[in-house]
Amino acid sequence: MIATQSQEHVRTVARFTDQVAIVTGGGSGIGEAVGRLLAAEGAKVVLADIDTAGADRVAHDIKAKEGLVDVFKVNVADAEAVQQLVEFTVKRFGKLDIAVNNAGIGGEMNPVGDQSVAGWLKVIDVNLNGVFYCMRAEIPAMLEAGGGSIVNMSSILGVVGFANSPAYVAAKHGVVGLTQAAAIEYATHGIRVNAVGPGFIKTPLLDANLDEPTTKFIADLHPIKRLGTAEEVAYLVAFLASKEASFITGSYHLVDGGYTAQ
Repeated sequence: MIATQSQEHVRTVARFTDQVAIVTGGGSGIGEAVGRLLAAEGAKVVLADIDTAGADRVAHDIKAKEGLVDVFKVNVADAEAVQQLVEFTVKRFGKLDIAVNNAGIGGEMNPVGDQSVAGWLKVIDVNLNGVFYCMRAEIPAMLEAGGGSIVNMSSILGVVGFANSPAYVAAKHGVVGLTQAAAIEYATHGIRVNAVGPGFIKTPLLDANLDEPTTKFIADLHPIKRLGTAEEVAYLVAFLASKEASFITGSYHLVDGGYTAQ
């Protein structure tokens, strides 16, 4: 039996030994896969999520494999709560080296002319403001630790449009710009900031927003003719967070099955 990449991922070196990481949206989907991978490679991980049941489930599995992990309930749209998350992490594990700002929501599906103001604001608050609040709190902690790596979760919709998702598209474009600005600002301070642009990934967020025929239609939009997996995104995130990517900052990296190459 040949194992797929998503089934097995073996490394001989633990890249994140003695490093401390925050993963927002760590209770499911991409955040879960990232948290598991970072912990498996030696990081002490704080899984931050508004859904603590999901984060507790992931943490239980990590602890069963002797990983060091904790859970913090947070709504990333609340700047004060995000600040408390970072303070908790530093108090719990002593510092902050890695931050994966992954928490996000899908939002309502309507064209611009029919988009509700409430729906617009909700998506912007979580998907864009939430990333800003996280970086605003994380950067001082990283400066105190002597540097670090931030990976912001954008999307393929950070560089292309998609009908009936104006708030999501605008927020993800904003994440790319925010990433580039911060990367320039802190390049000489030992902090690298990069963004990842997943294609359509099979996660609970996608499942909750799309029915089966729509999911099949979207999968077929990718030249590779399938949806991506959360693990495939996690491998890229872990690389960017690691010292292997020491000369990479201010970049936007696609993991999209060829979607944006068309």
